[in-house]
Amino acid sequence: MTSERASRMQAVSLPLGPQRLRDAIAMEAAVAADELERAAGFGQWWYDPQSGRSMLSPVAAEYLEMPTRAADTLVECLGHVMEDDLPELIRLWTGPQAQQPMDIRVIGLARGMRWVRVTPLPSDPARPHWRHGMLQDTTSLMLAAVRERLGYALTEYLIGTHTLEDAITNVIQLICRNLGWEWGAYWSMEPGDEPGRSLYCRHFWHPPERDLEQFSVLSSALTMAPGDGLVGRVWATGQAEWVEDMSTDPRFLRRRSAHMSGLWSGYVFPVTYVSDNGEQHRPGVLEFYSSLSRQPEAQLPKVSATIGALIAQTAQRLETEAVIHRLAQVDEMTDLDNRAHFYAQLNRHCVQSHREGRRFALMFIDLDRFKPINDAFGHEAGNAVLQEFARRLKELAPPPARVGRLGGDEFALLVPEISACSPDNGQSGPELLRSADAAMYRVKQNGRNGSNVFSTSSPDMLAQQRAKLAQRLAMEAELREALRADHLRLVYQPIVDIASPDAPLHGVEALIRWRKPSGEMVSPDIFIPIAERSDLIIDIGRWVMSQALHDLAALQGGALSRLKIHVNMAASEFTSSALPTMLSAMSARLAVPAAQVVLELTESMLMRQPEQVRRVMHQLREIGFEISLDDFGMGHSSLSMLKSLPISSLKIDRSFVRDLPSGERDRAIAQTIVGLGHHLQLDVIAEGIETPAQLDELKAIRCGFGQGYLLGRPLPLTELVRCFPDGRSR
Repeated sequence: MTSERASRMQAVSLPLGPQRLRDAIAMEAAVAADELERAAGFGQWWYDPQSGRSMLSPVAAEYLEMPTRAADTLVECLGHVMEDDLPELIRLWTGPQAQQPMDIRVIGLARGMRWVRVTPLPSDPARPHWRHGMLQDTTSLMLAAVRERLGYALTEYLIGTHTLEDAITNVIQLICRNLGWEWGAYWSMEPGDEPGRSLYCRHFWHPPERDLEQFSVLSSALTMAPGDGLVGRVWATGQAEWVEDMSTDPRFLRRRSAHMSGLWSGYVFPVTYVSDNGEQHRPGVLEFYSSLSRQPEAQLPKVSATIGALIAQTAQRLETEAVIHRLAQVDEMTDLDNRAHFYAQLNRHCVQSHREGRRFALMFIDLDRFKPINDAFGHEAGNAVLQEFARRLKELAPPPARVGRLGGDEFALLVPEISACSPDNGQSGPELLRSADAAMYRVKQNGRNGSNVFSTSSPDMLAQQRAKLAQRLAMEAELREALRADHLRLVYQPIVDIASPDAPLHGVEALIRWRKPSGEMVSPDIFIPIAERSDLIIDIGRWVMSQALHDLAALQGGALSRLKIHVNMAASEFTSSALPTMLSAMSARLAVPAAQVVLELTESMLMRQPEQVRRVMHQLREIGFEISLDDFGMGHSSLSMLKSLPISSLKIDRSFVRDLPSGERDRAIAQTIVGLGHHLQLDVIAEGIETPAQLDELKAIRCGFGQGYLLGRPLPLTELVRCFPDGRSR
């Protein structure tokens, strides 16, 4: 018993007359009934069908936002019930008692929108002819159900949608219909990266039966800088805001239009999410408005965080899908169609041409002398040339044309809606590409820097081109299989100390050989260029290095345990910053001293990316690997660069050895290289020694080491050990 109730009981314990006593007892019973209802969480209502009068218990009056407990009309009694719920509620309120309960929405100034369950009850004995029922506040239960239903619907919409526009429009519609708002909109930043951008109304929605066109048009035409107006303020602060009276709130810039449209209150909140790296993003703002005076309520704030997160996740997903889609279709370097997407467009045009008789042209474009630019100035310069050429080609192409980069320095142009060419020269994409490639091949044969239109009158040239392409593709496929099936082998050509009288074995050069299962030998001059045009050269390079280190490990403890193995490296390997770590791990795993491994690279490789190559070279030398500059004299390296390189030896190219001793210029060049090596304290190795005269001449100019058929042909490891049992020449 509360102190308030006790005091009231004391007040009625004084001597009273019969009527006053009855009134006091009735008051006490009413107070007790009121407290019982509050404790149980329900109120009662009565309706007189004859007079149309309604009576409410105190709790029921609060639930229906009624200032008094009696109402002469249903309009007065149910005035705060949402219009959509009224027809069914009136049927329940006035009809037979055997009806199912229903949930209604009540809008009040004090507590905003609430859910109330109306349940018919048997007639009250005190009022047998009146309809009787119970009211329960089910707001918390309904909110949980609405949030669950809304979350499910939102997730379903956002996962299934393909555009952010559709997703946000659906979200706004769902919130308005489920939570009783009449106008909703999404604001986001104007496109672009420049500073000073404003927010604009990207999407809005309202029920078709509500005439809110004027407010919608004004909102669509308006932009707001961050911090300006209610939307700009919410975007800038990241905090949600309530608008209790839009017509008088100075923060709301559309006050007059809102008042004319009958909108009264609203809720504005930011769409935010935190990315995986912890950075907070705020792509936009959602706003919802109602014609009712809705005081701050719990529904929308509780779901706003979920709504914002789901929209943001959808925006992230769509952005990621767009990036993936772009990566699948666009060449990253040049921003043109990539090979796969260009081929898809070409095949689509072929189908249209065959079905609808539309003609189009295919142009194949190749940059002349592009490789020397790469070799002389590095890949950065080569990439800049490709990007500039792509930009110019795109500018020159007519608007309907598609421009693609097929790979390397090869480009293609597809021009639709013309009066000649396809389908005369092919019915499919591959046929047309072969025809265009054949036309380009004719240009190269005729001196380059020109153009040519393929004609069916030149079948021999096309046949030759097709045969070469087929041969190259077949060879590449066979080479992949050979690598997978372990059909490749290493042989080792001796490098001899020709300055010593007994010509001891100084080292060997690892050379790759390929014997097909049929027994046919394939020359490295044939399959290495094919490997270099694909990603195979990387895999082959790793296989060669792994096999060479295994063979070197097998020699440990024998007469050739201190033998050095020279391994040729591909350009792509020497520009990889991962190379030192990889080689160090391989040599450590096999217990092979790094100092016994000599990595050979050419001058042209050095010029591709000189700074990167130099960094990798220094790292390799710090680990202990030796580096040899192969084919010296054939490239463009300067003496100042040579002085700064961490190399241990130079190899004189065979072209300077071939004409010794009769070729005076070759002798002078060879002698200069030998002298340069001595001054820089580098070993000098002459390649391609095939005659005694060449050997004598090289000894005469004090060349330290030699390699060639005269000194030893390439041998498998077992034969090498047999021929050089003590490390001496045979």
